[in-house]
Amino acid sequence: MLRLRNRLLPLLRATSSSHASASSSPLHLRLLLLSTAAATPFSVEDYLVATCGLTGAQALKASKKVSHLRSPSNPDAVLALLSGVGLSGADLAAVVVAEPQLLCARADNIARRIASLRDRVGLSEPQIGGLLLAGGATVVHRCDVTPRLEFWIPFLGSFEMLLKILKSNNSILRSSLERVIKPNIALFQKCGLSVCDIVTMAQTAAWTLTFNPERLKVVLERAEKLCVPGHSSAFKYVVCTVARIDEGKIAARMELLSSTLGCSMDELRSAICKSPQVLGISEMKLRAKIEFLVTKVGLEIDYILRRPVLLALSLEKRLVPRHYVVEALAVKGLIRKDLDFFSCVCMRDEVFVAKYIDHHENALPGLADAYAAVRAGKLPAQV
Repeated sequence: MLRLRNRLLPLLRATSSSHASASSSPLHLRLLLLSTAAATPFSVEDYLVATCGLTGAQALKASKKVSHLRSPSNPDAVLALLSGVGLSGADLAAVVVAEPQLLCARADNIARRIASLRDRVGLSEPQIGGLLLAGGATVVHRCDVTPRLEFWIPFLGSFEMLLKILKSNNSILRSSLERVIKPNIALFQKCGLSVCDIVTMAQTAAWTLTFNPERLKVVLERAEKLCVPGHSSAFKYVVCTVARIDEGKIAARMELLSSTLGCSMDELRSAICKSPQVLGISEMKLRAKIEFLVTKVGLEIDYILRRPVLLALSLEKRLVPRHYVVEALAVKGLIRKDLDFFSCVCMRDEVFVAKYIDHHENALPGLADAYAAVRAGKLPAQV
């Protein structure tokens, strides 16, 4: 406004001497103001900062997606609709950062879609706002999301569960119900997964439901080759693992585990059923963990096969530091030397620290610092 006034003052002064009566009229001044304002180009970046509340860096990035905007009229109308469902200034900024092109959508389309969410789906204004913040803005911008919500909310059991999944992956709302989602659910159910299993899987791996159905068939066939029962709790984790990893890598890891542990493929498959996440670990890390557990800790192969989750635990952050503490306490005679290693490494960190470090603080000063140092890789894991 100050810049606008500074630009107007010379013009007003220049006309005052010869056209005093005309220039002093309200109509003349109004036209002069409008013509000067119109001469100032609309800046998308400035609008995103001043009106939408974005930072300079956010505005620079977002402006590239809405560079064709030439006036604030449409964005203003869209922002007014979003404010109408209770979004605060910070919320509006978050929505615009996530989906800048929403500002380019036709305001009447957005109004109809919001009304549909309220009238057909039965969402309250806070719920609509929550949907937009959880990633639904992208979908609301592109299509009428009502039919998809009418399917997903009953399937997942609640609107809150849908929001939880959307916060990590909004692809389930972007995928076609008829061509993708429903055929994939049918494939999972054919393998033995219940609706409850599928909902559980969707909480951490919703992307598996959005595969091309033909691709999902291949993934499920690979999972079944590992002989993990479809009705078992492990099957959904196996599916997530084989979907991410090339078939050749999985075969190589199975071969490595079989040869290094000296077990048959049937024995190995039985172990994988208990901890399918082991297949997601590289051969180098698997080899290092097995060597440590056998040579340093002194575990038998059968012991590891019965507890394959040992191979899924971090070598640097869990296995090595806790073995250091247990061995130090055993050398001092503070605990039994035949203490079960598995029970120690599976404890939550705060429980382990309280039981094996804090409890022996007086008898073995400095153990806590040594434990922290080993975890940070600053001390050799030797007693």
